Amino acid sequence: MAITIAEIGQAHDGSLGMAHAYIDAVANAGVNIVKFQTHIAEAESSKYEPFRVKFSKQDATRFDYWKRMEFSSTQWKGLKQHCDKVGVEFMSSPFSNKAVDLLEEIGVKRYKIGSGEVNNLLLLEKIAKTKKPIIISSGMSSFEELDATVKFLKDRNVDVSILQCTTAYPTEPKEFGFNVISELKKRYHVPVGFSDHSSKIETSIAAIALGAEIVEFHVTFNKEMFGPDTKSSLNFKEVKQLVTAIKSIEQAIENPVDKASNSNYNELKNIFEKSLAVNKNLKVGHVLTFEDLEAKKPKGYGIDANQFEQVLGKKISKNLDQWDFLNEEDII
Repeated sequence: MAITIAEIGQAHDGSLGMAHAYIDAVANAGVNIVKFQTHIAEAESSKYEPFRVKFSKQDATRFDYWKRMEFSSTQWKGLKQHCDKVGVEFMSSPFSNKAVDLLEEIGVKRYKIGSGEVNNLLLLEKIAKTKKPIIISSGMSSFEELDATVKFLKDRNVDVSILQCTTAYPTEPKEFGFNVISELKKRYHVPVGFSDHSSKIETSIAAIALGAEIVEFHVTFNKEMFGPDTKSSLNFKEVKQLVTAIKSIEQAIENPVDKASNSNYNELKNIFEKSLAVNKNLKVGHVLTFEDLEAKKPKGYGIDANQFEQVLGKKISKNLDQWDFLNEEDII
């Protein structure tokens, strides 16, 4: 079964109440994991960090924005407890070693590494020491960089998964990189998934059909809401549609059709397939040509239509009226 991850990220905009509301919405949509981002401004940022998207009129600097996104240890524990209560896994991406300490205190099952942290071996070393699985987004990484990171983690016996990801918000179809899903599987022999920023459900649906074992997507209550990721997100009506579609696709993949056998269609074949007939009045002794023939439903009332070549050039043994079925006894 594919793992579905709803990325809340900063969609809560620093509001604890909104963060809790998102947990309920994700659980109601049937998603497996709710993912936050754990930011501790002093530990991860500085006054020199530029905005990725200059969306905020209330934050003078990116550092100020991260500061506003922080929750206390007690608040994070409350969010984790809420997830436990409604039956979704709590997960978060740490952006500093200090954030890892906080998440360990809260109690997480695994870690998600954002695209910008793939080369942060200091952070990865910190997480590796927890002995917990890591899911990596590969958005800004070349294969050379991924090779180094995957080796680093495997050398430490870390359970690694990798998501094909394009760091563009929103991502356009020509940027999806669906081909990378199979390339990652062949190269690293680990579970592979897809992290989506397209704001369209068909993107993750296609990824599942192409072999993704994990899909991650940003969520929002409304795509017009304030925040850097809302226009790259799915609303919860779309999330429910996506979860339903993924279940259908998985059911299809788990039940391959045996195209070598069509015995299940015998009854329908008798209804839809056809028998040979003549399309005009013909006298006894007439030599049959292609222009004399028609195919009519149902099958079994005349020679099968796929045997038409066998009757060409043969004489009929009796008078036939237009639209009469043509049987073996009618030809000599």
